[in-house]
Amino acid sequence: QVQLVESGGGLVQPGGSLRLSCAASGSIFSINTMDWYRQAPGKQREWVASIASGGSTNYVNSMKDRFTISRDNGRNTVYLQMNSLKPEDTAVYYCRGDITTVARSRTNYWGQGTQVTVSS
Repeated sequence: QVQLVESGGGLVQPGGSLRLSCAASGSIFSINTMDWYRQAPGKQREWVASIASGGSTNYVNSMKDRFTISRDNGRNTVYLQMNSLKPEDTAVYYCRGDITTVARSRTNYWGQGTQVTVSS
């Protein structure tokens, strides 16, 4: 069994910053790519950023100057540093992990999401 648990969301004023965390736990053999997605009210879930096991990163173009994805392999944790937040960044943020279990089963796992609200 593998679990991903996000934290760090909350209410922030426009221009502020938040750092999201996503910790993976359970019967993990290895973690491959980890991603952040978000889903705004009434919209489809969209990909935000990804980070490979070796540390290479990719971002959606509109966010790469404000958001930074990183990971701590020793802690099985991925982070999303979000700066200069805008009201349109309001969404539930989800992490996804491409994880191989100790049984050598490789699957995408999702966290439960953390709410980010940007409002004055």
